[in-house]
Amino acid sequence: MIRSYLLLLFCVTLWGSNFVFGSMLVKQFPPLFLADVRLMFTSLFLLSYAWLTKKFVKIRPREWGLLILLGLIGTLANQTAYFNGLLTTDATTASLILSMAPIVTAVLASLFLKERFTRRMQIGSVLALAGTFCVVGIGAGLTLSKGVMLIVIAMVTFSASMIIVRKLTETMNPFISTVYSTTVGTVFLTPAAFLTLDSSAHISHEVWAWAMLIVTAIFMQGICGLVWNQQLKVVGTGKAAIFLNLQPFVAMLVGFLLLGSQVTAIQAGGSLLIVTGVIVATVRSQRSAKKQPQRVKEQTESICS
Repeated sequence: MIRSYLLLLFCVTLWGSNFVFGSMLVKQFPPLFLADVRLMFTSLFLLSYAWLTKKFVKIRPREWGLLILLGLIGTLANQTAYFNGLLTTDATTASLILSMAPIVTAVLASLFLKERFTRRMQIGSVLALAGTFCVVGIGAGLTLSKGVMLIVIAMVTFSASMIIVRKLTETMNPFISTVYSTTVGTVFLTPAAFLTLDSSAHISHEVWAWAMLIVTAIFMQGICGLVWNQQLKVVGTGKAAIFLNLQPFVAMLVGFLLLGSQVTAIQAGGSLLIVTGVIVATVRSQRSAKKQPQRVKEQTESICS
């Protein structure tokens, strides 16, 4: 289980860094075009790897249904709502709303996947959420607007997509499910991305920008997607989602190191709360899990005697 937690931490570290790289890339490409082209390169990478390793499998009707649902909800609806929401919602407010995703995911997992939303997970979620509010900015007034509602939709669709992925991996290998779901999502997003592209849109011709786009697509969306979906099956959706609270902390740290962004005392304190929340929700639960085999052994010995 420790190995799974480290792999989840690896994914979240890259995804947190992605906020910094994304802020650089969004100045070079239109947002929805950027999201779609990155998905294209991710899909090409995954499809090539699947072809070389001969991992392709026949898709059952139920799996097709989940893949289409994932493409519509997890990619088309999520990306469209997110980038359109950012047009009228500041990044701090958007981050505050998106920081609710781990808790919403854990609740959905308890409802649809029958995963336990334990007391420790609840306490850890609250601590991590409090820390997230500190990291992304205390006092950012949340006013109900179209942009805010779109970011809420983006947050909910992201949480829902994690539940769909978990259901999909019950019958399909996590790797090939990632390949198919990413490809289907790209197919759905591409028409929307190009229909919203007009003649005034700025598309960079800089080599560094395209290189960063391709590398982040392969590593942060391709490889991390594979690793994350594999570990969902091991750790559980609710616990894995709590690790997402580390993203603002990583983004803050990488922003400080690469861009020289200022880090306040409140943000540093919030980061400690985030880390504490993740530890409470995962490490202590792992200790309890280790006790479980011992209890089973004791019960077996009692029955046998």
